[in-house]
Amino acid sequence: MQEGIIYRTILKNTGKNKKQLAVLIDPDKSSSKGLLKLIQLANDYEIDYFFVGGSLLTGGDLDKTISFIKNNSAIPIILFPGHYSQINAKADGILLLSLVSSRNAELLIGQHVAAAPYLKQSKLEILSTAYLLIDGGKITTASYISNSIPIPNDKADIATSTAMAAEMLGMKLLYLDAGSGASHPVSAAMIKQVKENTSIPLIVGGGITSVKKVTEALAAGADIAVIGNAFEKSPQLLVDIAKAVDKLNS
Repeated sequence: MQEGIIYRTILKNTGKNKKQLAVLIDPDKSSSKGLLKLIQLANDYEIDYFFVGGSLLTGGDLDKTISFIKNNSAIPIILFPGHYSQINAKADGILLLSLVSSRNAELLIGQHVAAAPYLKQSKLEILSTAYLLIDGGKITTASYISNSIPIPNDKADIATSTAMAAEMLGMKLLYLDAGSGASHPVSAAMIKQVKENTSIPLIVGGGITSVKKVTEALAAGADIAVIGNAFEKSPQLLVDIAKAVDKLNS
């Protein structure tokens, strides 16, 4: 499949060692007022991507959320789906996640088979992503819904071997995720070892709730840091984190 503009941008930035920031928006947790403020700050501080989705979508409206973002920003919107029903052609791209840290066939390939006809008809840029759930100190929605055991945070060798295998299988991106609401983020040691042994862009998220944590993740080797819960509680934190990422890139 031909590389699209989003992936080319990620590769270009990664090649220049330019660190990138993605804001994760869960339609279930976003009010119009709070979302608008977050979007405005993201525009002002030139955030790279919006990731939209969640492990569950019970009360939120994915379609309305994407439309609202598009009406107020030109920042690329990338779907971060917890289920194949969370496909929306209004977005710009989709992380086609294969949960390679699990032995759950449904999330390794099953959901993808169901999604393929819809994705084929859409104009979404497909970003094949090896998704690794890492233990973030408590059971998260992602680990519970996926019925999988996260990789222990101190087992960098397991994460690294899994990431290497995913790259050999042709995945375009790696995503280490401690899960939404994690007590602690993916360890710097794990990020560093995975990055040193793979050559595709590395996304890291979950439990990143401060400037210090995002700086540590990016300095350890993450190419894209993903932050969600922290901004939901304090949109203004985006300003401090964006400035920290900009300093890393200067």
